Amino acid sequence: MKATFNKKERLKSKKEIELLFSEGETISNYPVRLVYRKTNFEDEVTIKATVSVSKRHFKRAVDRNRIKRLLRESYRKNKYLVPNTTHQFTFMFLYSGKEMPEYQFIESKVKGILLKFVEKEIKSE
Repeated sequence: MKATFNKKERLKSKKEIELLFSEGETISNYPVRLVYRKTNFEDEVTIKATVSVSKRHFKRAVDRNRIKRLLRESYRKNKYLVPNTTHQFTFMFLYSGKEMPEYQFIESKVKGILLKFVEKEIKSE
């Protein structure tokens, strides 16, 4: 699996994001939370992902954008942990902490969440 996060792999559909919050399941590893849902879409990719940071804790857009970059980069580098399956999923990574994180901290949390996801969803098939 390539360590890229290109346009086809990004979740942008408002309708799909609404379904994600209404029907999705959650895996948490404070301060990062993963909301995911099994779905079907036309693209050949297995997972479409997006990230979000609360405006409540980070008022300045510069800070929110930095955390989103850290989340995207840690997902991009560690998405190989999720094996290719016949099912397709949508992911949303949410950051709910109150302080500006370091990259190593975010990467360890995202890696832990992806391993929990594999254990919960992929191993149960």
